Amino acid sequence: MTNLHEIVFASSDKSESKRIAQRIRTGELKKIAPKIYTSNLSDATEKIILRNWFFILSHLYAGAILSHRSAFEGQPADGHIFLTYSSARNVQLPGLTVHLLKGTNNTTGTVLFFGHLYRSSEPRAYLENMEQIRNTADFPKTLPREVLESKLEAVIRTRGENELNNIRDEARTLAPTLKQEKEFERLNKLISALLSTQSAKILNSEVAKARAYGEPFDPERITLFNRLYNYLADKEFKNYQEQNKTDKSYHCFAFFESYFSNFIEGTEFALNEAKEIILTDTPMPARDEDSHDILGTYRLVSNRNEMSTLPQSAEHLLELLRARHKILLQARASKKPGQFKDINNLADDTEFVDWQLVSGTLKKGYQWYSLLQSPFVRACYMMFLISEVHPFIDGNGRVARIMMNAELTAAGMSKIIIPTVYRTDYLGAIRKLTRKGEAETYVRMLGRAYEFSATIHGEDIDEVASYLRKCNAFESGEDYILKF
Repeated sequence: MTNLHEIVFASSDKSESKRIAQRIRTGELKKIAPKIYTSNLSDATEKIILRNWFFILSHLYAGAILSHRSAFEGQPADGHIFLTYSSARNVQLPGLTVHLLKGTNNTTGTVLFFGHLYRSSEPRAYLENMEQIRNTADFPKTLPREVLESKLEAVIRTRGENELNNIRDEARTLAPTLKQEKEFERLNKLISALLSTQSAKILNSEVAKARAYGEPFDPERITLFNRLYNYLADKEFKNYQEQNKTDKSYHCFAFFESYFSNFIEGTEFALNEAKEIILTDTPMPARDEDSHDILGTYRLVSNRNEMSTLPQSAEHLLELLRARHKILLQARASKKPGQFKDINNLADDTEFVDWQLVSGTLKKGYQWYSLLQSPFVRACYMMFLISEVHPFIDGNGRVARIMMNAELTAAGMSKIIIPTVYRTDYLGAIRKLTRKGEAETYVRMLGRAYEFSATIHGEDIDEVASYLRKCNAFESGEDYILKF
């Protein structure tokens, strides 16, 4: 059988036209639209058209410009595509409506897209999407105002203010040629509002407003926090009451809480070494900074009053975080204790929230935290909020777990320890939520740690350590499981 392209077009060449007709008769080709044939005899016509839309449009409408919303989307949206062309009409193909918009066919401010098909440049596309249209269209040619504002804000967030100004400058130059001076004025007002050189009252998008008011946030992380909230909001979980009611038993638990929380971050001590540091309140001379990490964590988590203090507002959340971080990393001046990061940080291939978006993202994330009621649910949400934002240069995991356990202490519930043997499960569950938005594994993991932690009680460090060894808590190999 002849090896044919999936799409074949009718030809004015007589010999080629005869070959096409012959292949139709032999069943090698079938017609799927006027003057369009396919060699794919099995797939639905709509799928074939959508798979080859750019090839088809380049052939049918040579010189056309992928414009308006399609310039941004770069593909059909809900079966619609918009092209600026020499004439105006709608063309129906199986599974695809082609909206031809009459224009000057001026390719100024365009880039070659495919074959004989062009695409509006970013500045030109913004001008086109600033056109005012009636709301009678079934599928409008322009993107919604909120979407455009969010896209402009994303330019600042990812490429910087200079790049947004470059877009504005190019649009200003293009506007007279394209007869879109009014559209440029609308675009100019939006950009000015985002850059706080004009009133932000004209903005509709939440992310754009936040930018204009000096509280920009990471919209992808906010979507993730919303997803976690939606998962947690209607769930019921078992509560485990605090067993360590005396100061001595609470301090004993806090010792292991500090030990494991630092161990999980790579600050590793033998148990006896950590015990000596805590009980004598004296750092090891050879490991002064590491010792202070253990001590700083312990001073926070052993203080029942401190661990009963919860954020009462978004601003209070920021204050608590900075205050606790200052105590935690007081001996590490290079890590700027008590200050939010001023550079971006990452772990493996996970890049955390941009340093310029930390405050805004935390404040926005606080909104869903404030709606949650159950102590364990609030603890789950708070721990992930801090871990995902990663607001400090260092110490983020420890601060996140401190904030988590404060939720439980304040409610008279058992705090949560993440033993060494559970480290892989813990980090894997967080990573799964970060990358895939899958909350169930994360919550189930913390629930398991919560259940185990509720079994840890006693006033003697050595006796509790003996119990933890029986549970494999100190093991680090993947061949071990947490037993209790």
